[in-house]
Amino acid sequence: MGMGRAPRRRASPALLLFAVLFVGRAAAFGDPQGAATTDLYKHASFFDRDGDGVVSFAETYGAFRALGFGLGMSGVSAAFINGALGSKCRPQNATSSKLDIYVEDIYKGKHGSDSGSYDAEGRFVPGKFEEIFAKHAKTVPDALTSDEIDQLLEANREPGDYSGWAGAEAEWKILYSLGKDKDGLLRKDVARSVYDGTLFHRLAPNWKSPDKERLSVIREN
Repeated sequence: MGMGRAPRRRASPALLLFAVLFVGRAAAFGDPQGAATTDLYKHASFFDRDGDGVVSFAETYGAFRALGFGLGMSGVSAAFINGALGSKCRPQNATSSKLDIYVEDIYKGKHGSDSGSYDAEGRFVPGKFEEIFAKHAKTVPDALTSDEIDQLLEANREPGDYSGWAGAEAEWKILYSLGKDKDGLLRKDVARSVYDGTLFHRLAPNWKSPDKERLSVIREN
């Protein structure tokens, strides 16, 4: 199955409180080398509409609206995401709103009990991603069913890591809701596309990326 346009699905309100790949405990690591080239950076950059390196509350809200979520859930999700990560993903000398998320520091929001498909610096790890399907895709080799995602989540749980459990479950459940096909399968290529944010761009083609925003400014001038 080709990449194509993934079907749009609405996730349950409870899961939206955690949001895709944005929740979890902070990781105590130094500044990553080449942060702007990591898949996690690209993933977070989708939300940075004006390309200034900072994801504001308004931008998170706007991104959720562009992805097809309602007014209430977009507002609650933006409040939770920026409230939880604003203090974690920001330089020590930052003077802007505490709700602002600095994209260059997004790796600090990486949580435990995950698949390991991002390393500590936010780089995509192909071997870990392939391992997901090798271990859990039993019905169709290149896709996951809802039950297989539940098995994946249970297998990755670290003892006592309740915030990590919640974050991982939110990530995969929302991804499944957004990306499953008419047969109820989350295909490997669709799952891969969330790691660098390309899934978001396909689901919200009118939400301008930073590069497109800059290009528009150049053309207008």
